[in-house]
Amino acid sequence: MPMPPVSLKARALRLLSAREHSRTELARKLARHAEEGDDIEALLDFLEKNNWLSEERYAESLIHRRSARYGNARIVAELQQNGIKGDALNELKAGLAEDETARCCEVWRRKFGELPQDAQERNKQMRFLLQRGFSSKAIQAAMKGVDLDEY
Repeated sequence: MPMPPVSLKARALRLLSAREHSRTELARKLARHAEEGDDIEALLDFLEKNNWLSEERYAESLIHRRSARYGNARIVAELQQNGIKGDALNELKAGLAEDETARCCEVWRRKFGELPQDAQERNKQMRFLLQRGFSSKAIQAAMKGVDLDEY
C-alpha cells in the first residue's frame, strides 16, 4: 500500500524543525511540492501567526552561523537574498559592523597565522579575506597584525 503524499504543512514543519528559514526561502522550497489549489501564502501566514516562522529568528540564526567565517558584505547579501529588507536589515548591519575587524583578524589568524613575507603572499591573503566579504578597513587591520584589544 503506497504512503499518502506529505502535506505542505508537514513539509514546512519538517523544514522548520531542522533550522530556521526565512519566509521567502520556505516559500521557494514549498513551491516545488505545491499542487493546484494549495495556498502557500496562507500556510506561511499560519506559521507566522503561531510563531513557528520568524524572520527575526532566521536573521539571528544566519548571523550566528556565518559570522565566525564571513564578513559583513557576504552575510548581508545572503540576508537580502532570503528576503530580509528595510529597517530590520539596517539594524542587523549596524550590529555586524561593531565586531567585523575582530572577526576578520580571527579568520586571518586561523587561516594564515603569520604576516606575509612578500607581496604575492600578501595579495593572496587579502583576496581570501575579500572573498569572505570583509571590508577593506578590517582587512588592513588584520594584515597589520593589529592587537585585538584596540577594537
